[in-house]
Amino acid sequence: KISFAAKDIDLVEWKGDILAVGVTEKDMAKDENSKFKNSILQKLDSHLGGLLSEVSSEEDFTGKSGQSTFLRLPGLGSKRVGLIGLGSASAALAYRGLGEAVAAAAKLSQASNVAITLACSEGLSLESPATASAIASGAVLGTFDDNRFKSESKTPPLKSVEIIGLGTGPEIEKKLKYAENVCSGIILGKELVNAPANVVTPGVLAEEAKRIASQHSDVFSAKILDVEQCKELKMGSYLGVAAASANPPYFIHLCYKPPNGEVKTKLALVGKGLTFDSGGYNIKTGPGCMIELMKFDMGGSAAVLGAAKALGQIKPAGVEVHFIVAACENMISGTGMRPGDILTASNGKTIEVNNTDAEGRLTLADALVYACNQGVEKIVDLATLTGACIVALGPSIAGVFTPNDDLAKEVLAASEISGEKLWRMPMEDSYWESMKSGVADMVNTGGRPGGAITAALFLKQFVDEKVQWMHIDMAGPVWSDKKKSATGFGISTLVEWVLKNSS
Repeated sequence: KISFAAKDIDLVEWKGDILAVGVTEKDMAKDENSKFKNSILQKLDSHLGGLLSEVSSEEDFTGKSGQSTFLRLPGLGSKRVGLIGLGSASAALAYRGLGEAVAAAAKLSQASNVAITLACSEGLSLESPATASAIASGAVLGTFDDNRFKSESKTPPLKSVEIIGLGTGPEIEKKLKYAENVCSGIILGKELVNAPANVVTPGVLAEEAKRIASQHSDVFSAKILDVEQCKELKMGSYLGVAAASANPPYFIHLCYKPPNGEVKTKLALVGKGLTFDSGGYNIKTGPGCMIELMKFDMGGSAAVLGAAKALGQIKPAGVEVHFIVAACENMISGTGMRPGDILTASNGKTIEVNNTDAEGRLTLADALVYACNQGVEKIVDLATLTGACIVALGPSIAGVFTPNDDLAKEVLAASEISGEKLWRMPMEDSYWESMKSGVADMVNTGGRPGGAITAALFLKQFVDEKVQWMHIDMAGPVWSDKKKSATGFGISTLVEWVLKNSS
C-alpha cells in the first residue's frame, strides 16, 4: 500500500530517497553557456554545482519519452535526483509513464519514499488534479509485481509518494484517491489474466464476482446462474461452447445501484470469459496460434470485474450498471460441439458452427441477449475476440466497432483520459454476405479477410436495435509480450465511461 500526498514545498528542501523531475524535450533547452533555461532545472543544477547539466550532456539526455537518468549525490535533502523524459507529449500516457519510471527506479535503489514533480507545470492549473492522478496510477502499477506463482518474492520497498508543485487541497486529494481505487481494479484484472487456467476456472471467476458484491454490499448484488438455469433461459449458443469441459460454466451477473438518489441511466458491461480456449475440435495448432497463452482469453471479463471493483469503491451516483460474463472453457471431449453442429441462441437465432475456435462470439451472443433484457440503454462488450484485429492494429491498440456515433464519441473521450489506445473500425454491412449459412440463420465465422469486422457483425445479430452498443476487440493490448504479463487493459476506460454517464 503506497500513501500519496500533494504538497507545495521547495524542491531543494525535500528530504527522502528519490526526487524525480519529469521533463519534456522543450524543458531541456540550454543557453550558450550550456546552462538550463528552465527555472526549476536551473535551481536544482545550481545546488548541485552544475552536475545535472553536465550529466545530461554526457548521457545525451534530451527529455525524449523513455529516457531517464538518476544521480546518487550529496548536497540536497534527497539521496538521489532523477530526470525522466516525457517526450513532447503532455498526455495521460506520458504522466503515467513518469510514475512507472519512478517506481522502477525505487525498486532498483530500494527507495521507500519519493517525490515527483514536473519541470514545467504552466498551463496545467485546470489539468493538475488529472495529471497528479495519472502520475499516481503509474507509480502504483509500476510497483506492482505479480509474484504469486514464484517460490521467492520480494516486497516492493516503495511506501510513500509526494507529488510536488501541482497544487494541494481537496480536489487533488480526491483525484489521488480515485487513482488508487482505479488501480485496485486494474491490479485485480491483471491478476485474473495472469493466473493460469488451472487456477482461474469459471467457478473461480464466479467466486471473484461474489467477493466484489459482498465487499460492497451497499451498492452491489450478485446473481450466478448454473447450467440448469442457463438451459431454462435457452442459452444454447453459450452452453454449446461449455459442453466439452470438466469445469462447469457459470453465468455471472453483478448489478451496481447507487447508494442514494434516482437512476438516470442504465448501462451494461459484458466481458468475454473463456478461462481457457483450446480451439475445440478446430484445435489451435502451429506457430503463432498462442495456445499456451489462452489463459488470457478471459481478458474481457477481467476488465469488467476490475471495473466493478473500482466502481464499488468510487460509488458514482445516477447510474445503474450491469456487469455480465458468460464464463466457461472451450475444451475437447466426446460431449463437445463439433464443426457443423447447429446451436440455437436465447433470442431464437440459429448458428451453424463452421469453426469451434470462433467460440467467444457464441458465448457473447447469449450474454448480449441477456444484457438487453435488463432494460439497459447502452452496452459495451470487451473481448479478446480475433487474431484479425491484432493483424489490423498491432499489439497495443484495441478495435472499436459500433453503429452508434454518440457512443463512439463517449467511449473514445473516456479513453483519451485513461490513455488507453482505441481505434474505431468500420461496420461494413456488405461483409455479412460471407456469414450466411445454407442450413441455419448464420455461420459463426466468415473468411480470413475482414475477420474482426465479420465477428462484430455477428455480435450485432444479438443486440436489440433500441440499445446503443459497442464492441471492443482487445485481443492485442490484453497482454504485454515484453513484460510477459497482463496489462489490465480496458478497466480505466470503462470506469471513466461509467462516470461520464453518472449524474
